[in-house]
Amino acid sequence: MKNSFVFYILSTFILCPLAKADKGINKNLVDIATLSSSIQIDMKYAYKENFVGSRIDGYLSNKCYLSKPAAEKLFKVQNELKIIGYNIKIFDCFRPQRAVNHFMRWAHDLTDLKTKFEYYPEVPKNRLFEDGYIAKKSGHSRGSTVDLTLVSINSGKELDMGTPFDFFSTLSNTNNPSITKEALKNRMILKTAMEKFGFKNYSKEWWHYTLINEPFKNQYFDFVIW
Repeated sequence: MKNSFVFYILSTFILCPLAKADKGINKNLVDIATLSSSIQIDMKYAYKENFVGSRIDGYLSNKCYLSKPAAEKLFKVQNELKIIGYNIKIFDCFRPQRAVNHFMRWAHDLTDLKTKFEYYPEVPKNRLFEDGYIAKKSGHSRGSTVDLTLVSINSGKELDMGTPFDFFSTLSNTNNPSITKEALKNRMILKTAMEKFGFKNYSKEWWHYTLINEPFKNQYFDFVIW
């Protein structure tokens, strides 16, 4: 009887929040892998190789969740690009609010500079908020924003986009004229396809797109990705 009571307590206060999180994702968001097996998933925040340098809170697996309209539109983008020899590779989709909070804590710790050379060599860490790279709220948490790039079907390699993903620099501005013509052309291939199916680019980040008619404009979800 005692063991049963302990299990009940653990189930109520520890297991239930995760169960609710999983249920919430299934109700509001779609696993993109259920729509397309050719879209590549490389969720950077599920691993330590990112600008923080550690796995981010809320990312327990390499899965991409999006609102159903965003997922369906992205599937159409993928089909459009495959015709000309490219696949989509996704770096981030739905982002739990707890992950955004993790970014905030990292940004406020000005002593942690271990990723500076790789991700923000030109920007002082205390300017990441002011320059628009880190924010208290993220469109990703509404479920209709995606970070992505293009991969050549023939070579299997990512296209040259001028900068890596999450490189905090003006060079990451989508229309920056300082990058090579090849990189700018590749950015425009992605931008043209995404815009055709209703996504809008964030001009400071070539990889960042949000569905214009997103269904949850005023909701910020905090479900665990698992």
